[in-house]
Amino acid sequence: MASARLAAIYRYPVKSMMGESLDSTQLITNGIPGDRAWAVRDEVRGGIRGGKKIPGLMRLSARYPTEPDGTASSTAEITLSDGSTIGTRDDAVNASLSADLNHAVSLWPLMPADLLDHYRRGAPDHEDFEQELREIFARTPDEPLPDISAFPPELLEYESPPGTYFDAFPLLIMTRQTLDTMQARQPQSQVDVRRFRPNLLLDDPGSGSDFPEQAWSGKRMKLGGTILKAEMVCPRCAMTTHGFAELPKDPTIMRALVRENEGNLGLYASVEQAGQVSLGDTLVLLD
Repeated sequence: MASARLAAIYRYPVKSMMGESLDSTQLITNGIPGDRAWAVRDEVRGGIRGGKKIPGLMRLSARYPTEPDGTASSTAEITLSDGSTIGTRDDAVNASLSADLNHAVSLWPLMPADLLDHYRRGAPDHEDFEQELREIFARTPDEPLPDISAFPPELLEYESPPGTYFDAFPLLIMTRQTLDTMQARQPQSQVDVRRFRPNLLLDDPGSGSDFPEQAWSGKRMKLGGTILKAEMVCPRCAMTTHGFAELPKDPTIMRALVRENEGNLGLYASVEQAGQVSLGDTLVLLD
């Protein structure tokens, strides 16, 4: 298989905010340098939070004025919902974000992995664990929940693998064909790539599959100068249904994902061998 080519690269400096497009990047152990290097902490219920719990984050965007090196949380620039900008290290950033989100938050860089309390999950919104999961994954009472045992076990206790702000793994891979499939099967919705927040978007016109990347799960892959490990398909959450920018709130997107693909879309991956990737690079399966 050598038909899939890298069509877009996306980096999200602040967890759950809109990000920026790149033409090329170095992939390191933690994925794209500077990706999800910042996150907000909920000062009401505690814990690092993303768009699942604070949807207003998705109205904001972030970019790096200069290229980060990936060794720490470089300063990024946040664009607020009124169009104004503020730096992630600005003394007023916490107050500005809290006012914009109408919710008390503080902005944090990545902290050392051994500071476990920083990464520990905040208080749930519901005492009933199933109800909490159904809200997170936007599933109705008659829809199956994802198999959470497939996730890294530390995610039961921590919002992200300690030392990172990723949901589970450092990269999310999708294909244009997967988006086209869902748009064709849910024509009344706007199945926009921004709802699904991949890092690497590939074009695989020769696959003949509705969801090409799912066939790569569990395999090692060469892309540009890197070797990636496809870890698992990605169960989607409530973030895919929220409205932001010109996209409307749309719960039917999750109904379609559950109906057409068991609630999954895209593929989580890790970096086995660091290296450079650029638009147009070909993906080659090694297994």
